[in-house]
Amino acid sequence: MGLFENKKAVICGVANERSIAWAIAQHLHREGAELAFTYAGDAFRERVEPLAASLGSKLVLSCDVTKDDEIDAAFERLRDEWGGMDVLVHSLAFANKEELKGRFVDTSREGFMLAMNVSAYSLVALSRRALPLMAGRSGNVLTLSYYGAEKVFPNYNVMGVAKAALESTVQYLAADLGKDGVRVNAISAGPIRTLAAMGIGDFREILNHVQSRSPLNKNVTADEVGKTAVYLCSDLASGVTGEVIHVDAGYHVIGM
Repeated sequence: MGLFENKKAVICGVANERSIAWAIAQHLHREGAELAFTYAGDAFRERVEPLAASLGSKLVLSCDVTKDDEIDAAFERLRDEWGGMDVLVHSLAFANKEELKGRFVDTSREGFMLAMNVSAYSLVALSRRALPLMAGRSGNVLTLSYYGAEKVFPNYNVMGVAKAALESTVQYLAADLGKDGVRVNAISAGPIRTLAAMGIGDFREILNHVQSRSPLNKNVTADEVGKTAVYLCSDLASGVTGEVIHVDAGYHVIGM
């Protein structure tokens, strides 16, 4: 019997088969979870639907996290179909490409607000809708961060600030939702060749640097992040909440 037998998990943020969210979904599925997926826009729907079908998922829901009515509609559908849920995986982040170039001081107001809305506030918005569906089920909320939330990385700019806000949001949500039996954690993953990551300038240089400097002398894989997600969202981590777990081959411990 798998760790997630008879449990239901909602996966937000699959872009394609190389997504970290997809690796997490596969691991949860192997452990017995029934899955639902969300997407934003027809282009992502066309990518997500066949992936979801390959894992036997029949729930693929439109959910643009910048629109409250779409979030409400998605969770109303989940309530109708499932009645409740056990796991929410939030793997959502976005910044305009031009905001990831040049000097951070030149970040536009609109670009700053968009990055914060999609990358950080969306965790609050989704958690609020998920909370009633997790009642009495020892729910788990998991999000994805990056070391750029803690230290300055070239060409990360406003996304680093948004990820810092996301990590603080994890702590405040953990304190807030603990009384409801809901745990909230984050994984700070090392650089991985995903669709989002390839939009960062000099990303290959970052990969090479981390591989040469990390204690394990390698870059991590999405599969390794997926295994950590299984731990954090299962009863194996029943005493863990408000944490940011680094899965980065140890790179974050290196000073010089």
